[in-house]
Amino acid sequence: MMRSLYSGVSGMQNHQTRMDVIGNNVSNVNTYGFKRGRVDFQDMISQQINGAASPTTEKGGVNPKEVGLGMSVAAIDTIFTQGNLQSTGVTTDIAIQGNGFFVLKNGDKTMFTRNGAFGVDKNGTLVNPANGLKVQGWMAQDVNGTTVLSTSATATDLTIPVGQKDPPKATTEVTYACNLDKNTPEIPENATEAQRRQGTWSTSIEIYDTYGKEHNMQMNFSKVQGNPNQWTVNTVVDPENADATQTRVGFGTTDGVDNTYTLNFDNYGELLSITDSAGNVSNPDGEIIMQASYTVPDSNVDENGNPYRQTFNLNLGTIGSMKNTITQSASTSSTKARSQDGYKLGYLDNFKIDSSGIITGVYSNGSTRTIGQIAMASFTNQGGLEKAGDNTYVESINSGMANIGESGIAGKGTMLSGTLEMSNVDLTEQLTDMIVTQRGFQSNAKTIQTADTLLETVLSLKR
Repeated sequence: MMRSLYSGVSGMQNHQTRMDVIGNNVSNVNTYGFKRGRVDFQDMISQQINGAASPTTEKGGVNPKEVGLGMSVAAIDTIFTQGNLQSTGVTTDIAIQGNGFFVLKNGDKTMFTRNGAFGVDKNGTLVNPANGLKVQGWMAQDVNGTTVLSTSATATDLTIPVGQKDPPKATTEVTYACNLDKNTPEIPENATEAQRRQGTWSTSIEIYDTYGKEHNMQMNFSKVQGNPNQWTVNTVVDPENADATQTRVGFGTTDGVDNTYTLNFDNYGELLSITDSAGNVSNPDGEIIMQASYTVPDSNVDENGNPYRQTFNLNLGTIGSMKNTITQSASTSSTKARSQDGYKLGYLDNFKIDSSGIITGVYSNGSTRTIGQIAMASFTNQGGLEKAGDNTYVESINSGMANIGESGIAGKGTMLSGTLEMSNVDLTEQLTDMIVTQRGFQSNAKTIQTADTLLETVLSLKR
């Protein structure tokens, strides 16, 4: 029987395999995160008719005579090139730029995917809504009031507690900055006590107690009589409760100290020192921090029958600095509180995901809090992964174990929220391969047809 018959058969069979792979590529041209396949061919074993002969003194060497017995599939590779990114605007849609896979769990089974079309189920769990596989990562933990993300721990299910309460936080620090106008006139000697308390420049900011209730804190500034580089400051939390406010330099109790203190500036308009009503003077360098306290209305009294007092820090800037501090220059007064760290009770309204996969909750009270972080996996040989359907992969004995960690580390790419990675199938390339495959199949069929004609000729010799 002629060898070309079987060579043609192997060619037809393996070109059909290549056509199957091309068909699968084309069918997944719009599948998010899909990675195209590629068929590599190799020749099959050859039959040796004559072996090679080495040269002698009389004649030269002779090459071997071999007839190939067809071809076979060498490999069907998965090509993990980057797909184009498509913006969706959906927060839970996440694309990976670079290498890496999302980690999914189905019970105890771990799978990996490039398809980041995720969503949140009724329990708040981050899942692939198409198959219910749970996205893996690390939940943030509260350790002594500090949010900690332990990415060295085993990855777990991620839960986004939409609607969860964020308890109120009492104001612990108020930061001031900007300027007091050097040209501001002094308060006349015949001014009333109310006018002196009101001062020549006033600011206010809302602060919060432990209940999350708002309180209005006013800072009233007045130039000191006879000293152009000194200002008296009267601090009041809730004007109707003004006498209950107390301030002092440094830390410790504020009991027995008035709510008035003096700002001292040098000839450059920089803050020189602060003196409280008890005569305490601030440190000659570093930050100026006043401690203030006020009575919280409708609170429980202590064992001595005294009402509960809320204490917070007034950060007025740095001695000898013109940046982020209170200054005195011949410009319009603009001193105001830059920030305060308290807030009222809130609920988780929304969340966002950054390029590191960190999920940050946005609460109705304006606060933000880290909820967790999405894990990523990388492999020594990602081409060795086995496809498990649903756009997922599983480890094989040649892929290596998954290296699960945070994005951007150890060769892992970054994440882009509101975006999905498209298929990396190029239709132009696939249709061209389809034509070449079709011609290869037809040519191998012609080989069988021609060999059959030759056999028919041989059989007709007996007639």
